[in-house]
Amino acid sequence: MNKENLGPFRIFANSNYSLYFGGQLVSFIGTWMQQVALAWYTYELTKSPFLLAVVGVSAQLPSLLVMPFAGVMADRMNRYKIIITTQTLAMIQASVLAYLTLTHQVAVPHLIALGICAGVINSFDMPARSAFVINLVDKDELPAAVAMNSSLMNVTRLIGPAMAGFIVAAWGAGICFLLNAASYVAVILALFLIRGDFRPKPKAKRGMFDELKEGLAYTYQTKALRYVLLLVLTFGLGASAYILLLPMFVKQIGGEAQTLGYLMSASAAGSLAGTLLLASRKTVKGLGKWVVAASFLFSLALIGFSQINSFWPAACVIALIGATMMLMMAACSTILQSVVEEDKRGRVMSLFAMSFMGTAPFGGMIAGWIADHYGFQKTVLGCGIYCFITIAFFARKFMPKQEPPHAPPVEPEALQSDSGPGQILARFRDESATKSRV
Repeated sequence: MNKENLGPFRIFANSNYSLYFGGQLVSFIGTWMQQVALAWYTYELTKSPFLLAVVGVSAQLPSLLVMPFAGVMADRMNRYKIIITTQTLAMIQASVLAYLTLTHQVAVPHLIALGICAGVINSFDMPARSAFVINLVDKDELPAAVAMNSSLMNVTRLIGPAMAGFIVAAWGAGICFLLNAASYVAVILALFLIRGDFRPKPKAKRGMFDELKEGLAYTYQTKALRYVLLLVLTFGLGASAYILLLPMFVKQIGGEAQTLGYLMSASAAGSLAGTLLLASRKTVKGLGKWVVAASFLFSLALIGFSQINSFWPAACVIALIGATMMLMMAACSTILQSVVEEDKRGRVMSLFAMSFMGTAPFGGMIAGWIADHYGFQKTVLGCGIYCFITIAFFARKFMPKQEPPHAPPVEPEALQSDSGPGQILARFRDESATKSRV
């Protein structure tokens, strides 16, 4: 069968990518099981939305300090070896969490400390994994690979939370933590089966701070990178808070651990639909318009969620929230991956991850405090309004006006220019634009 006839699944004709995908599939199921079990266990232990948020963001906070340097390392070192190391350390972290929980020794400080450890590990893992994908696929396979990576995250979110709900109810959260530790074996074995030369291209050795400054300067001077990262940075402050507080909503509607798992799976189902839609695209042109539209829909869905007090309407709205959020993030990632130069890919992707994860801790802490005083619904309403204002500002400030029918094409050099606002995003917004080097 012709590879093109497989649509978004054509990427699986690549054996290295198939191995990578299979190992990550098992590992991510365990990761989502642990996240759902940890959120439920923490709220049961503390009864505090604020402490729930603190434990949730402890795994995100290290990205502010560590991830920029991790991005430099992803460009300087063998990304393949970095990923094997981080996955092994993550397995050890999950094992310690499982041991403390199963032996009834765990307390909130343990959860925070282990969360910080996980955050440091992920800060090195995420830039390396994001940049490693390009080493496994051909250039024309990149949009499908990025979208399939997003769908991988959401397929596992569909399975993992539902499994976690039943396991927590039957055997407790500790078993979920133990299964997550075991799941890392699959991804480590898959990585050892991947074949290729993944050593970085030789280049002049410079100091880490010099390379970090170079990456920051390159990102700032490249308009597509700067504006996309600015949107993700500001949007993430309000976009992620609702998911951290979801156990509070479940308790309010009289639900249990299974209910939380079902709602997380509903979000994953929506996200999967969104990423499969994105994977069916064969070009990056027009994605700027998708980013803005998905962000507006996400904001409206979040506002609608704040007015819901029962399970089934919540499941439907959360599915829409998941679809629009993943469409927005995956489209942003595809734009960045298409524009960035190879020798700076690790640094740029670390900034992308940091842009969302770096602001999420502050958004989560603020949302937790507000929820302590004003409740879940008002907190989510505020987050939705904030996101709507953010994307409205972005769309007006940075998205270009419609070009005249006979406007001259934007030259490839515009990728590095700093002329009028939104010129490079026009490349992704206007489907009829002349091809550039992306």
